[in-house]
Amino acid sequence: MKVIIVGSTHAGTNAAIQILRDHPETEVTIYERHTNVSFLSTGISLFLDGQVKHLEDMFYSSPEELAGLGANVLTRHNVVKIDAATKTVDVVDMDSGEMTSDTYDKLIMATGSTVNVPPIFGIDEDMVLLCKNYEQAKAVYQAAKDHKRIAIIGGGYIGTELAESYARTGHDVLLIQSQDILLDHYVDQNLSDKVVDILRDQGVEVVLNSRVTSFAQDDEGLAIETNGETYRADVAIVSTGFVPNTTLLRGQVKMDRHGAIIINDYIQSSDPDIFACGDASVVNFNPTGQPAYTPLATNAVRQGMLAGINVFGNLQRYMGTQATSAIKIFGRTLASSGLTLRHAASAGLNADSVTFEGTWRPAYMPTTDKLLINLVYNRDNRRVLGAQLFSKHEVAQSANAISIAIQNRNTIDDLSFVDMLFNPNFDDTFNFLNLVAQKAVAQEAERGNRQPRVTAGVKPDKKTKK
Repeated sequence: MKVIIVGSTHAGTNAAIQILRDHPETEVTIYERHTNVSFLSTGISLFLDGQVKHLEDMFYSSPEELAGLGANVLTRHNVVKIDAATKTVDVVDMDSGEMTSDTYDKLIMATGSTVNVPPIFGIDEDMVLLCKNYEQAKAVYQAAKDHKRIAIIGGGYIGTELAESYARTGHDVLLIQSQDILLDHYVDQNLSDKVVDILRDQGVEVVLNSRVTSFAQDDEGLAIETNGETYRADVAIVSTGFVPNTTLLRGQVKMDRHGAIIINDYIQSSDPDIFACGDASVVNFNPTGQPAYTPLATNAVRQGMLAGINVFGNLQRYMGTQATSAIKIFGRTLASSGLTLRHAASAGLNADSVTFEGTWRPAYMPTTDKLLINLVYNRDNRRVLGAQLFSKHEVAQSANAISIAIQNRNTIDDLSFVDMLFNPNFDDTFNFLNLVAQKAVAQEAERGNRQPRVTAGVKPDKKTKK
């Protein structure tokens, strides 16, 4: 069988490795526009503030390694046309300009995404930079070495991480966010407020509810116009989200409103011979049961591996995702999984939340740290929909536990009593996840909502059901 993989960051690289590990006789051709593969863009901020010394350490594979497995790796080759009807691709050698055509039995679309560049006047100025791939990261690093005033446009994960990194390296940092909340997809308002306070305490100027309308470069640097003020910076980094690179298949497979390719439980597009994975595709988002565009590396590596498995048949189902993630902010861990209350309401769910504030282990221990948890649940069926955790203590692994609870459709009643270890070195007699769930159960009881407390997937005994 002949498989063509278009693009080779997380999804494409993992698809190739999986295919050649299981079926080394497969003819695998990888077309990649850049000179490198498998760049971990999530580690850029670690390089910018010096925690990672070499940007090249952000690669976990190479064209040579993939070729050693048996792949035909063609870097600096740009696919300019895909014809799904004839199963052909047209490719340009970016160095020689030569055009060639190729055919496939199965195609894996792993073209990733690009920064969503808003229609802002002057966004093409020299000192207005994007930050996603290897070359862009190098340009951002070089620009920051020679300039002190850094403006970051966009307050998602990347923008927040960049703000922290540049504050750590002594830069004057301005963070402009168009919404009233940072990290909108991952936290609710109370945690956004804490993040904003921490950033401001560290010298970051955080501007919310402000949309950039233009950039203008002059002898003093950049003038950044918003809908209310003018700000000055030497360099501006735009991190306003991502859009999928899927124009090659537009009109040939089904896509969502973002242009992300719709996939089934086996990572197939609406064309059964075309698979889509990573930032080029949607995810099956378990908290809502609907497709969603969630460009995260965790989704990409899993979908890439599944594409590599399922090109040989419907062998392994895609479990979907809870979009579990975490970041460090000046010594604090912020982790989340599933829906925020704000997004649960937008999805039309009858959702509510509780907030637990305490410590992660008993107060009688020599040290402990404050802990805040938001738990979001569905009032109709009491299922866990999401959670956010925030502490100086490392609480990221607890977000993984929440992810499993959402995946398995567990209820707040399940979570309130699920077996978790007790040792004063690690937690209290009831783990903090038990405690926040118990708070949710108590909240529903106060409202008179006392549904039968049954384990997810188990029906109540008919003799005792009232």
